[in-house]
Amino acid sequence: MIRSYSLLLTVAAAVLLFNPAVSQAEGDIEAGKAKSALCVACHGVDGNSPVDQFPKIAGQVPGYVAVQLQAYKTGARENAVMLGIVGSLSEQDMADLDAYYASQAPSIEGVSEEDMEEVLAGQQLYRAGYAGYDVPACMACHGPDGSGIPPHYPRLGGQHVAYTEMQLHAFKSGARKNVEMQAIAHPLTGEQIRQLALYISALQP
Repeated sequence: MIRSYSLLLTVAAAVLLFNPAVSQAEGDIEAGKAKSALCVACHGVDGNSPVDQFPKIAGQVPGYVAVQLQAYKTGARENAVMLGIVGSLSEQDMADLDAYYASQAPSIEGVSEEDMEEVLAGQQLYRAGYAGYDVPACMACHGPDGSGIPPHYPRLGGQHVAYTEMQLHAFKSGARKNVEMQAIAHPLTGEQIRQLALYISALQP
């Protein structure tokens, strides 16, 4: 347990040092709503994406959307589609979009009865971690209910199962660069990733 929290503190310090700086501009919700027309095709009208390959960003913690948009623009986070979108965005545009999506109510996924065994296994991982490999509990950074901690630790609760699985596999393989999450996801098996994704999808405040 002590080693797990030591790892958590080490990687948390690293992500705070190397993540892009949070935009200092103050966002305007109404301006962000108007600018969100760029995002509707993938993320839905209110940020609750109807397509499970694209993340729900409604109700995201303040600051996180702006941080990610900046990361796409600088190339710190790679995605060809997002790169084409963020190229024309100013710091104010990012702050406005951030404010708009943070103000929206997130939808919650449901889990089927046949998935309950995996959901319970995912709950154990999320709340207690994976001691055998010094993986800390997910809730240490993302909160007991998955609501996140602004601005670097995003809301996870209610996220699409497929999207969460895809991102955890990207962290595990190193395709998505993040010192903290790579260390956490690397020891997880595909089954454990699936279990976490199912549990996270049903989390709500």
